Amino acid sequence: MSYSTGKSAVITGAGSGIGRALARQLNSEGCTLFLSDIDEAGLAATVAGLARPEMAAHQQLLDVADKTAMDSWAETIREARGSVDIVVNNAGVALSARVDEGRYEDIQWLMGINFWGVVHGTTAFLPLLKAAPTAHLVNISSIFGMIGVPTQSAYNASKFAVRGYTDALRLEMADSNVHVCCVHPGGVGTNIARRGRGGPADMSEEERGAAFDQYVRTTAESAAAQIVTAIERRKPRLVIGSDARFINLVSRLFPVSYPRLLSGLGAIGRDEQA
Repeated sequence: MSYSTGKSAVITGAGSGIGRALARQLNSEGCTLFLSDIDEAGLAATVAGLARPEMAAHQQLLDVADKTAMDSWAETIREARGSVDIVVNNAGVALSARVDEGRYEDIQWLMGINFWGVVHGTTAFLPLLKAAPTAHLVNISSIFGMIGVPTQSAYNASKFAVRGYTDALRLEMADSNVHVCCVHPGGVGTNIARRGRGGPADMSEEERGAAFDQYVRTTAESAAAQIVTAIERRKPRLVIGSDARFINLVSRLFPVSYPRLLSGLGAIGRDEQA
């Protein structure tokens, strides 16, 4: 029997990528799912592709940047179940722009989803997690939450913020029933770059995706499996991918000169999203 058998999990951004892969794995292990995404078609496709349709998989069309909507969703689940065992704040978007050229409204859009979405999901569902015998809160940051990259200032800021917020929360929850994990993926095969904003004006969605794909080292399925294992083993931090582990090591050893070293090795690119 798998660890998640008989448990319940909330996953944001479940319409594609890591969120979809997590839904599929947890469903296969016998976990009840509460899934949200702003992409209604993608969310429906996730549920339609689940291997065990007899397991409950509830869909919620949701913008994680909307605190009222998140609170309402959590209250609906509380009334139905009273508690949840796993929450994964996974929803995220990408933005590529120089600081002196970026649009303020794009930064607000990104921070609303990448950072405030995590805050909204955490505060809305923490009472439900506390009501479970043993619970797990997983917040998705990025390897770009550990290093700075040109054209990624807003994305860096959001993911550094998720890292700091989650690390502080972990300390606050140390003596509670809630295990807290911060996840730092490297290049994972998702649609985040294709659906992102910014970059050259003449670059198509597919061209953005192709530019990102050269940095992909990990599948969404592998990333999901590692996250599930981190939940089972109560890991406080998870760095996903050989690229992310290498970048993390170099940035720790050379906190000032890592940009030159990583660029010279081709480990990061100007427009990479992680």
